[in-house]
Amino acid sequence: MSELVDIRGIAAGGDGVGTLADGRTIFVPRTVPGDRVELRDIVNAKRFARGRVAALVTSGPGRVAPRCRHYAGDECGGCQLQHLDADAQREARRRIVVETLRRLGRVEVDVPAVTPSPREWAYRTKISLAVRRHRIGFHRLGRPDEVFDLVACEIARPELVRLWTAVRAHRALLPRHAEQVVLRIDRRGGRHLLVRSGGTEVWTDARALGAKLAAMDEPVVLWWQPAGGAPRTVFGSREAYPAMVFEQVHPEMGDAVRAFAVEALGSVAGLRVWDLYAGIGETSRALAARGATVESIELDRRAVDLANSLGGERMIRHAGPVEERLPALAPADAAIVNPPRVGLSAEVAEMLVTRAPRRLVYISCDPATLARDLTRLSAGYRVVDVRAFDLFPQTAHVETVTLLESAS
Repeated sequence: MSELVDIRGIAAGGDGVGTLADGRTIFVPRTVPGDRVELRDIVNAKRFARGRVAALVTSGPGRVAPRCRHYAGDECGGCQLQHLDADAQREARRRIVVETLRRLGRVEVDVPAVTPSPREWAYRTKISLAVRRHRIGFHRLGRPDEVFDLVACEIARPELVRLWTAVRAHRALLPRHAEQVVLRIDRRGGRHLLVRSGGTEVWTDARALGAKLAAMDEPVVLWWQPAGGAPRTVFGSREAYPAMVFEQVHPEMGDAVRAFAVEALGSVAGLRVWDLYAGIGETSRALAARGATVESIELDRRAVDLANSLGGERMIRHAGPVEERLPALAPADAAIVNPPRVGLSAEVAEMLVTRAPRRLVYISCDPATLARDLTRLSAGYRVVDVRAFDLFPQTAHVETVTLLESAS
């Protein structure tokens, strides 16, 4: 028996939200506020349900035809909001931030319009593809065990799409036990193909694939990571840019976020500043350029080595977990933290409260973990400002920068 539902909002993750006749909340992907939909495939949980659209009865404002052939045709799970226009997407992401902070963190704050990206399409400098049963592509929406065969990705940079087209034509040369294929463009414009394998059998056809790609005017550095091993170059420059070091997949917007975060601290000339989860040191260099003395911590030794190779004054870099290194840092006047999606550990949040830099900027890619961490930090800080940035158009992901000040 079908049921009609009116969609009233979009939840974190991108699903539309409605209410069933029995009062339970239902999450429906590929819907927009204002839609009236007939449901199918309803799966009930104790307090909520999930369903799919059987028919669109009434269309809400902002709905558009998806640009990507895979979005509807293969139910690609890589994007969640291609059926919304750019303005409606940004408003959805803004509301996700506001409602998540309010619901999970009890933080009442005005969030202005999401800072837009200069590119809505063709912005990603990295794509990670799964290999399943001779198919190479993204997972299907809500079905992580299923992979469809990718032809082209509309949000990937054109250079990556061309590289993938060439690799796809010679996929027989990939390792027999390949489990993941990662394509990446580095800051210098170099192209990389990393293959992770489920076994340790040597990639014997790496040179053959590299030669084929070069002949197609797609020069690339090939990396191979066997099961339980470290990635290594198997074709191309032996001094290649480290393909495994974390960088934003949307460098233009990553730079904008970093610039705003540094500016939010105000004048830092003559101050000591912590840069926690520092990556390859771009934030540290920006702070040092403004006259700060910077101590940074980054877990990935390769990222620290790369940062050190780029030089710079008034910067002291430490490699290791923030939990272990932070207690030994000299007291700071201010700090920027940019943790991974899991956010701050309770231990790090407690140390920040105890050591209390006067100003703290938190860069987050997950409103839920941000909300949790703001609750932990509320023992010593108050939220001054929250800004959102459109790092990932066509998806439900949103980057935020939160400025906190010491409450003491």
